[in-house]
Amino acid sequence: MADWRERAELLFKKEGLERLKNAHVMVVGLGGVGSFAAEFLARAGVGNMTIVDGDVVDITNINRQLPALHSTVGQPKVKIVGDRLMDINPELNLIRVQEFLSPERAYELVTPEYDYVLDCIDSITPKLNLLISARRQKVKIISNMGAGGKYEAGKVRVADISKTEYCPLAKTVRKRLKKEGISKGVKVVYSIEYPDQTSLKMTDGSNFKKSFFGTNSWIPAVFGLHSAETVVKYLIGHGNK
Repeated sequence: MADWRERAELLFKKEGLERLKNAHVMVVGLGGVGSFAAEFLARAGVGNMTIVDGDVVDITNINRQLPALHSTVGQPKVKIVGDRLMDINPELNLIRVQEFLSPERAYELVTPEYDYVLDCIDSITPKLNLLISARRQKVKIISNMGAGGKYEAGKVRVADISKTEYCPLAKTVRKRLKKEGISKGVKVVYSIEYPDQTSLKMTDGSNFKKSFFGTNSWIPAVFGLHSAETVVKYLIGHGNK
């Protein structure tokens, strides 16, 4: 019987698969972006993964999040996503952290043991602390900017935070990082499409989130795809690092 990584080995080569198997990647946030990114990483052959999320599946998640089904509403995302990852690769060394990332915990969770961290959080304060923590500890990180309010998959880009444009979230993150002495050196996924402002809705501000845009089924997944692609290519030593 063929190994489930047979097609991956043809592309990544044996050495690339070994690098992926030995890598440890952390995915913070398992919503529309992070759930797809985590799955792409697992299917690529990443052998050690830590997933972090304190939320449960909500009925409104069904339009865009991999773990969200009518049958999973109310269940923890780390359980649904984690069980799925283990079903993809039963040999995966998986650590599940079921908690919302507070600013303080961002500095505790990120350590040099990680080869890459994926920031898939949509709340600014935890996102900033995660980025600052990774930069200070010299841990590679890719951060996802605003995926809401957008339609055009072809307008999603990967660039240094200093090169971003059109994205309101990226602008806010860029300004606040600059106050911490960080003006570049943070890779991000963002879109050059202006968000549809008519789709904006305000919240009660819980979990550091004051508002959100309307979303569709494909843009968050595209962000997750670009995040996972960037990480896998780095781990196997392919192309730009």
